[in-house]
Amino acid sequence: MKAPDHIIVGSGINALVCAAMLGGKGAKVLVLERNDRIGGCMRTEEITAPGFVHDVMATTFVLFITSPAFAALGEDLARHGLEFCHTATPTGVLRPDGSHAVLSTDRAANIAALNKIASGDGDRHGNDVGGIERNAGLLFGLLGGALWSYPTTKLLTGEAWRRGPRNLAAFLGEALAPARGWLETAYTSETIRALWAPWVLHAGLGPEDAFSGQIAKVIAFALEAAGAPIVKGGAKNLLAAFEALIKERGGVISTDADVASIILEGGRATGVRLASGETVHAKKSVICSVTPTQLYGRLLGRDAPEAAVDATREYRYGKGNFQIHYALSKPPAWRGEGLDKVALLHLTPGLDGVSKACNEALRGLLPEVPTICVGQPHALDPSRCPAGKAILWLQLPESPRHIKGDAAGKLAGPADGQWTAELREAYADRVEAILTNHIDGFSGSVIARRAYSPADLEAMNINLVGGDPYGGSSTIDQAFLWRPFKASRNHATGIKNLYHIGASTHPGAGLGGGSGYLLAGRL
Repeated sequence: MKAPDHIIVGSGINALVCAAMLGGKGAKVLVLERNDRIGGCMRTEEITAPGFVHDVMATTFVLFITSPAFAALGEDLARHGLEFCHTATPTGVLRPDGSHAVLSTDRAANIAALNKIASGDGDRHGNDVGGIERNAGLLFGLLGGALWSYPTTKLLTGEAWRRGPRNLAAFLGEALAPARGWLETAYTSETIRALWAPWVLHAGLGPEDAFSGQIAKVIAFALEAAGAPIVKGGAKNLLAAFEALIKERGGVISTDADVASIILEGGRATGVRLASGETVHAKKSVICSVTPTQLYGRLLGRDAPEAAVDATREYRYGKGNFQIHYALSKPPAWRGEGLDKVALLHLTPGLDGVSKACNEALRGLLPEVPTICVGQPHALDPSRCPAGKAILWLQLPESPRHIKGDAAGKLAGPADGQWTAELREAYADRVEAILTNHIDGFSGSVIARRAYSPADLEAMNINLVGGDPYGGSSTIDQAFLWRPFKASRNHATGIKNLYHIGASTHPGAGLGGGSGYLLAGRL
Protein backbone atom coordinates (compact mmCIF):
# COMPACT_ATOMS: atom_id res chain seq x y z
CA MET A 1 0.00 0.00 0.00
CA LYS A 2 1.25 3.46 -0.88
CA ALA A 3 1.19 6.14 1.80
CA PRO A 4 -2.43 6.18 3.04
CA ASP A 5 -4.49 9.31 3.34
CA HIS A 6 -5.19 8.57 7.00
CA ILE A 7 -3.50 6.42 9.63
CA ILE A 8 -5.71 5.28 12.51
CA VAL A 9 -3.99 4.07 15.67
CA GLY A 10 -6.15 1.54 17.52
CA SER A 11 -9.07 -0.59 16.35
CA GLY A 12 -11.95 -0.17 18.79
CA ILE A 13 -15.47 0.70 17.65
CA ASN A 14 -14.65 4.37 17.02
CA ALA A 15 -11.58 3.54 14.94
CA LEU A 16 -13.49 0.99 12.86
CA VAL A 17 -16.40 3.36 12.24
CA CYS A 18 -14.00 6.14 11.27
CA ALA A 19 -12.08 3.87 8.90
CA ALA A 20 -15.23 2.57 7.22
CA MET A 21 -16.75 6.04 6.86
CA LEU A 22 -13.57 7.57 5.40
CA GLY A 23 -13.17 4.61 3.05
CA GLY A 24 -16.72 5.13 1.88
CA LYS A 25 -15.73 8.62 0.71
CA GLY A 26 -12.80 7.29 -1.28
CA ALA A 27 -10.01 7.87 1.24
CA LYS A 28 -7.27 5.28 1.71
CA VAL A 29 -7.03 4.29 5.37
CA LEU A 30 -4.49 2.26 7.32
CA VAL A 31 -5.57 0.89 10.71
CA LEU A 32 -2.73 -0.10 13.04
CA GLU A 33 -3.45 -2.34 16.05
CA ARG A 34 -0.80 -3.29 18.60
CA ASN A 35 -2.57 -6.53 19.64
CA ASP A 36 -2.89 -9.70 17.61
CA ARG A 37 -6.55 -8.91 16.81
CA ILE A 38 -8.74 -5.90 16.22
CA GLY A 39 -11.66 -4.83 18.39
CA GLY A 40 -10.53 -2.99 21.51
CA CYS A 41 -13.13 -4.01 24.12
CA MET A 42 -14.84 -6.35 21.67
CA ARG A 43 -13.38 -9.84 21.96
CA THR A 44 -15.01 -13.26 21.56
CA GLU A 45 -13.39 -16.49 22.74
CA GLU A 46 -14.11 -19.96 24.10
CA ILE A 47 -12.66 -19.16 27.52
CA THR A 48 -14.52 -21.64 29.75
CA ALA A 49 -15.20 -24.91 27.90
CA PRO A 50 -15.27 -26.08 24.27
CA GLY A 51 -18.38 -24.94 22.42
CA PHE A 52 -19.19 -22.11 24.85
CA VAL A 53 -18.70 -18.78 23.03
CA HIS A 54 -18.21 -15.75 25.28
CA ASP A 55 -17.91 -12.04 24.62
CA VAL A 56 -15.08 -11.41 27.05
CA MET A 57 -15.80 -7.71 27.58
CA ALA A 58 -18.44 -5.70 25.63
CA THR A 59 -21.54 -7.62 24.57
CA THR A 60 -24.62 -5.38 24.25
CA PHE A 61 -25.03 -3.17 21.17
CA VAL A 62 -28.09 -1.01 21.79
CA LEU A 63 -25.96 2.14 21.47
CA PHE A 64 -24.63 0.95 18.12
CA ILE A 65 -27.91 0.01 16.46
CA THR A 66 -29.43 3.35 17.50
CA SER A 67 -26.43 5.40 16.33
CA PRO A 68 -25.87 7.54 13.22
CA ALA A 69 -22.91 5.27 12.45
CA PHE A 70 -25.17 2.23 12.17
CA ALA A 71 -27.65 4.19 10.08
CA ALA A 72 -24.82 4.90 7.65
CA LEU A 73 -23.06 1.52 7.73
CA GLY A 74 -25.66 -1.02 8.84
CA GLU A 75 -26.72 -2.28 5.42
CA ASP A 76 -23.13 -2.76 4.29
CA LEU A 77 -22.19 -4.53 7.52
CA ALA A 78 -25.19 -6.83 7.08
CA ARG A 79 -23.92 -7.68 3.59
CA HIS A 80 -20.78 -8.91 5.31
CA GLY A 81 -22.64 -11.17 7.71
CA LEU A 82 -23.59 -8.99 10.67
CA GLU A 83 -26.78 -10.13 12.44
CA PHE A 84 -28.23 -9.18 15.81
CA CYS A 85 -30.22 -11.27 18.27
CA HIS A 86 -32.95 -9.73 20.40
CA THR A 87 -35.26 -10.43 23.31
CA ALA A 88 -38.50 -8.69 24.22
CA THR A 89 -37.26 -8.20 27.80
CA PRO A 90 -33.98 -6.26 27.67
CA THR A 91 -33.47 -5.64 31.37
CA GLY A 92 -34.69 -6.38 34.87
CA VAL A 93 -33.70 -6.32 38.51
CA LEU A 94 -33.71 -8.92 41.28
CA ARG A 95 -33.28 -7.95 44.94
CA PRO A 96 -32.14 -10.12 47.88
CA ASP A 97 -35.69 -10.51 49.19
CA GLY A 98 -36.84 -11.89 45.82
CA SER A 99 -38.70 -8.77 44.70
CA HIS A 100 -38.08 -8.13 41.03
CA ALA A 101 -39.14 -6.15 37.99
CA VAL A 102 -38.76 -6.77 34.26
CA LEU A 103 -38.78 -4.17 31.48
CA SER A 104 -40.10 -5.10 28.04
CA THR A 105 -39.95 -3.32 24.70
CA ASP A 106 -43.68 -2.51 24.96
CA ARG A 107 -44.31 0.82 26.69
CA ALA A 108 -47.96 0.18 27.46
CA ALA A 109 -47.05 -3.17 29.01
CA ASN A 110 -44.31 -1.53 31.06
CA ILE A 111 -46.66 1.14 32.38
CA ALA A 112 -49.14 -1.53 33.43
CA ALA A 113 -46.49 -3.77 34.99
CA LEU A 114 -44.86 -0.98 36.99
CA ASN A 115 -48.23 0.35 38.13
CA LYS A 116 -48.95 -3.14 39.42
CA ILE A 117 -45.80 -2.96 41.54
CA ALA A 118 -46.66 0.52 42.83
CA SER A 119 -49.68 2.54 41.78
CA GLY A 120 -48.60 5.59 39.79
CA ASP A 121 -45.00 4.46 39.22
CA GLY A 122 -45.86 3.05 35.82
CA ASP A 123 -47.48 6.31 34.78
CA ARG A 124 -44.35 8.16 35.88
CA HIS A 125 -42.22 5.78 33.80
CA GLY A 126 -44.35 6.59 30.76
CA ASN A 127 -43.89 10.29 31.41
CA ASP A 128 -40.12 9.96 31.91
CA VAL A 129 -39.39 8.00 28.73
CA GLY A 130 -41.97 10.09 26.91
CA GLY A 131 -40.04 13.19 27.96
CA ILE A 132 -36.89 11.79 26.37
CA GLU A 133 -38.90 11.14 23.20
CA ARG A 134 -40.33 14.65 23.16
CA ASN A 135 -36.90 16.22 23.66
CA ALA A 136 -34.97 13.78 21.48
CA GLY A 137 -33.77 16.40 19.00
CA LEU A 138 -32.08 18.49 21.67
CA LEU A 139 -30.85 15.64 23.87
CA PHE A 140 -29.36 13.46 21.16
CA GLY A 141 -28.00 16.49 19.35
CA LEU A 142 -25.98 17.34 22.46
CA LEU A 143 -25.16 13.76 23.42
CA GLY A 144 -23.94 12.77 19.97
CA GLY A 145 -23.15 15.92 18.01
CA ALA A 146 -19.96 17.92 17.56
CA LEU A 147 -20.33 20.48 20.32
CA TRP A 148 -18.04 23.18 18.92
CA SER A 149 -19.86 23.43 15.61
CA TYR A 150 -22.38 25.48 13.65
CA PRO A 151 -25.07 22.74 13.78
CA THR A 152 -24.94 22.65 17.59
CA THR A 153 -25.00 26.43 17.80
CA LYS A 154 -28.00 26.44 15.45
CA LEU A 155 -29.68 23.72 17.54
CA LEU A 156 -29.31 25.64 20.81
CA THR A 157 -30.32 28.93 19.23
CA GLY A 158 -33.42 27.31 17.77
CA GLU A 159 -34.33 25.69 21.08
CA ALA A 160 -33.86 29.01 22.91
CA TRP A 161 -36.17 30.68 20.41
CA ARG A 162 -38.79 27.93 20.61
CA ARG A 163 -38.76 27.42 24.39
CA GLY A 164 -37.52 30.78 25.52
CA PRO A 165 -34.02 31.24 26.99
CA ARG A 166 -35.17 30.81 30.59
CA ASN A 167 -37.07 27.60 29.86
CA LEU A 168 -34.10 26.18 27.97
CA ALA A 169 -31.85 26.98 30.93
CA ALA A 170 -34.38 25.30 33.24
CA PHE A 171 -34.44 22.18 31.06
CA LEU A 172 -30.64 21.95 31.06
CA GLY A 173 -30.57 22.52 34.81
CA GLU A 174 -33.07 19.71 35.38
CA ALA A 175 -30.90 17.45 33.24
CA LEU A 176 -28.07 17.84 35.76
CA ALA A 177 -30.07 16.15 38.54
CA PRO A 178 -28.45 13.01 40.01
CA ALA A 179 -30.17 9.65 39.70
CA ARG A 180 -30.85 9.52 43.43
CA GLY A 181 -32.74 12.81 43.29
CA TRP A 182 -34.76 11.64 40.29
CA LEU A 183 -35.57 8.17 41.61
CA GLU A 184 -36.45 9.21 45.15
CA THR A 185 -38.78 11.98 44.03
CA ALA A 186 -40.32 10.14 41.07
CA TYR A 187 -40.91 6.56 42.28
CA THR A 188 -42.38 5.15 45.48
CA SER A 189 -41.26 1.55 44.89
CA GLU A 190 -37.77 0.56 45.99
CA THR A 191 -37.86 -2.20 43.36
CA ILE A 192 -38.47 0.25 40.53
CA ARG A 193 -35.74 2.52 41.89
CA ALA A 194 -33.51 -0.56 41.88
CA LEU A 195 -34.43 -1.24 38.25
CA TRP A 196 -32.77 1.99 37.08
CA ALA A 197 -30.10 2.80 39.67
CA PRO A 198 -27.54 0.26 38.34
CA TRP A 199 -27.75 1.58 34.80
CA VAL A 200 -25.91 4.79 35.67
CA LEU A 201 -22.87 2.61 36.36
CA HIS A 202 -22.83 1.59 32.68
CA ALA A 203 -22.34 5.25 31.80
CA GLY A 204 -19.32 5.51 34.11
CA LEU A 205 -21.29 7.43 36.75
CA GLY A 206 -22.66 6.86 40.23
CA PRO A 207 -26.19 7.56 41.46
CA GLU A 208 -25.11 10.74 43.26
CA ASP A 209 -23.26 12.19 40.26
CA ALA A 210 -24.69 15.17 38.39
CA PHE A 211 -26.45 14.25 35.12
CA SER A 212 -26.80 10.58 36.17
CA GLY A 213 -30.58 10.96 36.40
CA GLN A 214 -30.88 12.20 32.83
CA ILE A 215 -28.56 9.54 31.42
CA ALA A 216 -30.58 6.85 33.21
CA LYS A 217 -33.75 8.17 31.56
CA VAL A 218 -32.01 8.12 28.18
CA ILE A 219 -30.95 4.52 28.78
CA ALA A 220 -34.49 3.59 29.83
CA PHE A 221 -35.81 5.09 26.60
CA ALA A 222 -33.18 3.31 24.47
CA LEU A 223 -33.76 -0.10 26.09
CA GLU A 224 -37.51 0.17 25.68
CA ALA A 225 -37.20 1.34 22.08
CA ALA A 226 -34.40 -0.92 20.81
CA GLY A 227 -33.83 -3.63 23.43
CA ALA A 228 -30.42 -4.99 24.40
CA PRO A 229 -29.23 -6.83 21.27
CA ILE A 230 -26.13 -8.98 21.00
CA VAL A 231 -24.29 -10.05 17.85
CA LYS A 232 -25.25 -13.47 16.53
CA GLY A 233 -22.30 -15.76 17.08
CA GLY A 234 -20.42 -13.22 19.19
CA ALA A 235 -18.99 -9.72 18.83
CA LYS A 236 -16.23 -11.23 16.67
CA ASN A 237 -18.73 -11.29 13.81
CA LEU A 238 -19.21 -7.53 14.04
CA LEU A 239 -15.43 -7.18 13.81
CA ALA A 240 -15.30 -9.53 10.83
CA ALA A 241 -17.97 -7.46 9.08
CA PHE A 242 -16.10 -4.23 9.74
CA GLU A 243 -12.84 -5.74 8.54
CA ALA A 244 -14.44 -6.94 5.31
CA LEU A 245 -16.11 -3.56 4.71
CA ILE A 246 -12.95 -1.56 5.37
CA LYS A 247 -10.96 -3.78 2.99
CA GLU A 248 -13.74 -3.58 0.40
CA ARG A 249 -13.39 0.19 0.53
CA GLY A 250 -9.65 0.04 -0.06
CA GLY A 251 -8.47 0.16 3.54
CA VAL A 252 -5.75 -1.91 5.16
CA ILE A 253 -5.77 -3.33 8.69
CA SER A 254 -2.47 -4.38 10.28
CA THR A 255 -2.35 -6.23 13.62
CA ASP A 256 0.76 -6.76 15.78
CA ALA A 257 1.64 -3.23 14.70
CA ASP A 258 2.57 -1.37 17.87
CA VAL A 259 2.85 2.37 17.24
CA ALA A 260 5.68 3.70 19.38
CA SER A 261 5.52 7.37 18.44
CA ILE A 262 3.95 9.95 16.16
CA ILE A 263 6.18 11.67 13.60
CA LEU A 264 5.96 15.45 13.54
CA GLU A 265 7.41 17.65 10.81
CA GLY A 266 7.02 21.40 10.79
CA GLY A 267 4.54 21.27 13.67
CA ARG A 268 2.18 18.82 11.97
CA ALA A 269 1.68 15.06 12.21
CA THR A 270 2.97 13.28 9.11
CA GLY A 271 3.07 9.64 10.18
CA VAL A 272 3.98 7.12 12.84
CA ARG A 273 6.96 5.09 13.93
CA LEU A 274 6.34 1.47 14.92
CA ALA A 275 8.07 -0.36 17.77
CA SER A 276 9.82 -2.40 15.07
CA GLY A 277 11.50 0.80 13.82
CA GLU A 278 9.44 0.97 10.64
CA THR A 279 7.97 4.35 9.73
CA VAL A 280 4.69 4.92 7.90
CA HIS A 281 3.66 8.30 6.52
CA ALA A 282 0.16 9.67 5.96
CA LYS A 283 -0.89 12.16 3.30
CA LYS A 284 -3.62 13.84 5.35
CA SER A 285 -3.89 12.87 9.02
CA VAL A 286 -3.03 10.65 11.95
CA ILE A 287 -6.02 9.65 14.09
CA CYS A 288 -5.47 8.12 17.53
CA SER A 289 -8.15 6.08 19.28
CA VAL A 290 -6.38 5.94 22.64
CA THR A 291 -6.48 7.50 26.11
CA PRO A 292 -4.91 10.91 26.81
CA THR A 293 -2.20 9.08 28.75
CA GLN A 294 -1.22 7.13 25.66
CA LEU A 295 -1.50 10.03 23.23
CA TYR A 296 0.23 12.79 25.15
CA GLY A 297 2.58 10.48 27.04
CA ARG A 298 3.84 7.48 25.10
CA LEU A 299 3.03 8.51 21.52
CA LEU A 300 3.97 12.20 21.57
CA GLY A 301 6.41 12.26 24.48
CA ARG A 302 8.51 15.42 24.46
CA ASP A 303 6.62 16.70 21.42
CA ALA A 304 3.32 16.90 23.32
CA PRO A 305 1.92 20.42 23.86
CA GLU A 306 2.69 21.57 27.39
CA ALA A 307 -0.95 22.40 28.12
CA ALA A 308 -2.02 18.89 27.10
CA VAL A 309 0.68 17.32 29.27
CA ASP A 310 -0.54 19.30 32.28
CA ALA A 311 -4.17 18.40 31.53
CA THR A 312 -3.29 14.72 31.16
CA ARG A 313 -1.63 14.79 34.58
CA GLU A 314 -4.95 15.98 36.06
CA TYR A 315 -7.15 13.65 34.00
CA ARG A 316 -8.99 11.14 36.19
CA TYR A 317 -9.77 7.55 35.37
CA GLY A 318 -12.86 5.90 36.78
CA LYS A 319 -13.68 2.70 38.62
CA GLY A 320 -12.37 -0.61 37.36
CA ASN A 321 -14.41 -3.38 35.82
CA PHE A 322 -14.55 -7.03 36.87
CA GLN A 323 -15.84 -9.76 34.53
CA ILE A 324 -16.94 -13.33 35.25
CA HIS A 325 -18.05 -15.89 32.67
CA TYR A 326 -19.82 -19.20 33.29
CA ALA A 327 -20.45 -22.29 31.23
CA LEU A 328 -23.52 -24.04 32.66
CA SER A 329 -24.97 -27.50 32.12
CA LYS A 330 -28.50 -26.04 32.04
CA PRO A 331 -30.21 -22.64 31.89
CA PRO A 332 -30.37 -20.89 35.26
CA ALA A 333 -33.55 -21.47 37.28
CA TRP A 334 -34.06 -17.94 38.61
CA ARG A 335 -36.29 -17.43 41.62
CA GLY A 336 -38.49 -14.95 39.80
CA GLU A 337 -40.97 -15.20 36.95
CA GLY A 338 -39.73 -14.09 33.53
CA LEU A 339 -36.12 -13.53 34.60
CA ASP A 340 -34.84 -16.37 32.41
CA LYS A 341 -35.46 -14.35 29.23
CA VAL A 342 -33.97 -11.05 30.40
CA ALA A 343 -30.92 -9.93 28.41
CA LEU A 344 -29.24 -7.95 31.22
CA LEU A 345 -30.40 -8.59 34.78
CA HIS A 346 -29.07 -6.59 37.73
CA LEU A 347 -28.70 -8.19 41.16
CA THR A 348 -28.66 -5.45 43.79
CA PRO A 349 -30.24 -4.53 47.14
CA GLY A 350 -31.47 -1.34 45.49
CA LEU A 351 -30.57 2.33 45.11
CA ASP A 352 -28.78 2.47 48.46
CA GLY A 353 -26.97 -0.76 47.62
CA VAL A 354 -25.70 0.64 44.34
CA SER A 355 -24.64 3.84 46.08
CA LYS A 356 -22.84 1.94 48.85
CA ALA A 357 -20.94 -0.37 46.48
CA CYS A 358 -20.03 2.52 44.21
CA ASN A 359 -18.67 4.56 47.11
CA GLU A 360 -16.69 1.60 48.45
CA ALA A 361 -15.04 1.02 45.07
CA LEU A 362 -14.18 4.71 44.72
CA ARG A 363 -12.46 4.52 48.11
CA GLY A 364 -10.40 1.54 47.00
CA LEU A 365 -12.45 -1.10 48.83
CA LEU A 366 -13.79 -4.37 47.50
CA PRO A 367 -17.57 -3.85 47.74
CA GLU A 368 -19.26 -5.93 50.40
CA VAL A 369 -22.31 -6.47 48.17
CA PRO A 370 -21.36 -5.60 44.60
CA THR A 371 -23.87 -4.66 41.93
CA ILE A 372 -23.90 -7.61 39.53
CA CYS A 373 -24.97 -7.28 35.92
CA VAL A 374 -25.86 -10.71 34.54
CA GLY A 375 -26.06 -11.21 30.79
CA GLN A 376 -27.76 -14.34 29.44
CA PRO A 377 -26.49 -14.62 25.84
CA HIS A 378 -27.95 -18.11 25.39
CA ALA A 379 -31.46 -16.70 25.87
CA LEU A 380 -30.97 -14.46 22.82
CA ASP A 381 -28.56 -16.55 20.76
CA PRO A 382 -28.71 -20.32 21.34
CA SER A 383 -25.74 -20.78 19.01
CA ARG A 384 -23.44 -19.49 21.75
CA CYS A 385 -23.39 -22.88 23.53
CA PRO A 386 -24.33 -26.56 23.06
CA ALA A 387 -28.05 -27.40 23.01
CA GLY A 388 -29.60 -27.46 26.48
CA LYS A 389 -26.62 -25.66 28.03
CA ALA A 390 -26.18 -21.99 28.98
CA ILE A 391 -23.64 -19.25 29.44
CA LEU A 392 -23.61 -16.26 31.78
CA TRP A 393 -21.79 -12.97 31.23
CA LEU A 394 -21.22 -11.08 34.48
CA GLN A 395 -19.99 -7.53 34.83
CA LEU A 396 -19.22 -5.79 38.10
CA PRO A 397 -18.87 -2.09 37.27
CA GLU A 398 -17.84 -1.08 40.81
CA SER A 399 -14.36 -2.53 41.24
CA PRO A 400 -11.40 -0.68 42.74
CA ARG A 401 -8.49 0.02 40.43
CA HIS A 402 -6.12 0.17 43.41
CA ILE A 403 -7.10 -1.95 46.41
CA LYS A 404 -6.93 -0.47 49.88
CA GLY A 405 -9.03 -3.09 51.66
CA ASP A 406 -12.24 -5.09 51.78
CA ALA A 407 -15.50 -3.44 52.84
CA ALA A 408 -16.63 -6.81 54.20
CA GLY A 409 -13.43 -7.18 56.24
CA LYS A 410 -12.91 -10.75 55.01
CA LEU A 411 -10.40 -10.60 52.15
CA ALA A 412 -6.85 -9.44 52.75
CA GLY A 413 -5.74 -6.93 50.17
CA PRO A 414 -2.19 -7.11 48.83
CA ALA A 415 0.32 -4.71 50.36
CA ASP A 416 1.01 -3.06 47.01
CA GLY A 417 -2.70 -2.60 46.24
CA GLN A 418 -2.50 -4.65 43.06
CA TRP A 419 -4.90 -7.38 41.99
CA THR A 420 -3.60 -10.94 42.28
CA ALA A 421 -4.98 -14.17 40.87
CA GLU A 422 -5.81 -15.36 44.38
CA LEU A 423 -7.74 -12.20 45.27
CA ARG A 424 -9.54 -12.27 41.92
CA GLU A 425 -10.85 -15.79 42.54
CA ALA A 426 -11.76 -15.05 46.16
CA TYR A 427 -13.78 -12.02 45.05
CA ALA A 428 -15.42 -14.10 42.31
CA ASP A 429 -16.45 -16.56 45.04
CA ARG A 430 -18.26 -13.69 46.81
CA VAL A 431 -20.20 -13.00 43.63
CA GLU A 432 -20.95 -16.67 43.07
CA ALA A 433 -22.43 -16.93 46.55
CA ILE A 434 -24.95 -14.22 45.58
CA LEU A 435 -25.83 -16.09 42.38
CA THR A 436 -26.35 -19.27 44.39
CA ASN A 437 -28.92 -17.49 46.54
CA HIS A 438 -30.91 -16.45 43.47
CA ILE A 439 -30.67 -19.55 41.22
CA ASP A 440 -31.93 -22.98 42.22
CA GLY A 441 -29.22 -25.63 41.85
CA PHE A 442 -26.68 -23.17 40.52
CA SER A 443 -23.53 -24.73 42.00
CA GLY A 444 -24.33 -28.11 40.51
CA SER A 445 -24.81 -26.60 37.04
CA VAL A 446 -21.39 -24.93 36.78
CA ILE A 447 -19.16 -26.57 34.19
CA ALA A 448 -16.47 -23.87 34.29
CA ARG A 449 -15.84 -20.30 35.45
CA ARG A 450 -13.45 -17.66 34.17
CA ALA A 451 -12.88 -14.35 35.97
CA TYR A 452 -11.02 -11.21 34.89
CA SER A 453 -9.90 -8.57 37.38
CA PRO A 454 -9.38 -4.91 36.40
CA ALA A 455 -5.66 -5.72 36.06
CA ASP A 456 -6.42 -8.59 33.68
CA LEU A 457 -8.56 -6.31 31.51
CA GLU A 458 -5.83 -3.66 31.33
CA ALA A 459 -3.34 -6.36 30.33
CA MET A 460 -5.59 -7.20 27.36
CA ASN A 461 -6.16 -3.57 26.37
CA ILE A 462 -3.69 -0.85 27.28
CA ASN A 463 -6.43 1.78 27.08
CA LEU A 464 -8.36 0.24 29.99
CA VAL A 465 -6.37 2.11 32.61
CA GLY A 466 -6.85 0.30 35.90
CA GLY A 467 -9.61 -1.70 34.22
CA ASP A 468 -11.68 1.44 33.51
CA PRO A 469 -13.66 0.61 30.33
CA TYR A 470 -14.97 4.16 29.89
CA GLY A 471 -11.75 5.92 28.94
CA GLY A 472 -11.76 8.04 32.08
CA SER A 473 -14.22 9.29 34.66
CA SER A 474 -17.44 10.46 33.00
CA THR A 475 -18.48 12.97 35.65
CA ILE A 476 -19.80 16.24 34.28
CA ASP A 477 -16.44 18.04 34.56
CA GLN A 478 -14.95 15.44 32.18
CA ALA A 479 -17.88 15.24 29.76
CA PHE A 480 -19.38 17.21 26.85
CA LEU A 481 -17.36 20.40 26.23
CA TRP A 482 -14.78 19.32 28.77
CA ARG A 483 -13.88 15.85 27.46
CA PRO A 484 -11.12 15.01 27.74
CA PHE A 485 -9.84 18.42 28.84
CA LYS A 486 -11.40 21.71 29.89
CA ALA A 487 -9.94 23.42 26.80
CA SER A 488 -10.71 20.59 24.36
CA ARG A 489 -12.33 21.52 21.07
CA ASN A 490 -14.03 18.60 19.37
CA HIS A 491 -11.31 16.08 18.40
CA ALA A 492 -8.41 18.45 17.83
CA THR A 493 -5.14 17.97 19.71
CA GLY A 494 -3.30 21.27 19.26
CA ILE A 495 -1.13 19.65 16.59
CA LYS A 496 -2.13 20.06 12.95
CA ASN A 497 -3.37 16.87 11.23
CA LEU A 498 -3.40 14.94 14.52
CA TYR A 499 -6.80 13.95 15.89
CA HIS A 500 -8.04 12.20 19.01
CA ILE A 501 -11.05 9.84 19.10
CA GLY A 502 -12.25 7.03 21.38
CA ALA A 503 -13.99 6.75 24.73
CA SER A 504 -11.86 9.52 26.23
CA THR A 505 -13.36 12.04 23.80
CA HIS A 506 -16.89 13.34 23.20
CA PRO A 507 -19.46 11.70 23.02
CA GLY A 508 -17.65 9.43 25.49
CA ALA A 509 -17.77 5.72 26.18
CA GLY A 510 -20.10 3.11 24.76
CA LEU A 511 -20.40 1.18 21.53
CA GLY A 512 -22.04 3.92 19.46
CA GLY A 513 -18.90 4.81 17.52
CA GLY A 514 -19.79 8.47 17.97
CA SER A 515 -16.36 10.11 17.96
CA GLY A 516 -15.21 8.08 14.96
CA TYR A 517 -18.36 9.03 13.09
CA LEU A 518 -18.08 12.74 13.94
CA LEU A 519 -14.43 13.01 12.96
CA ALA A 520 -14.93 11.11 9.72
CA GLY A 521 -17.71 13.53 8.82
CA ARG A 522 -15.46 16.48 9.54
CA LEU A 523 -12.53 15.10 7.54
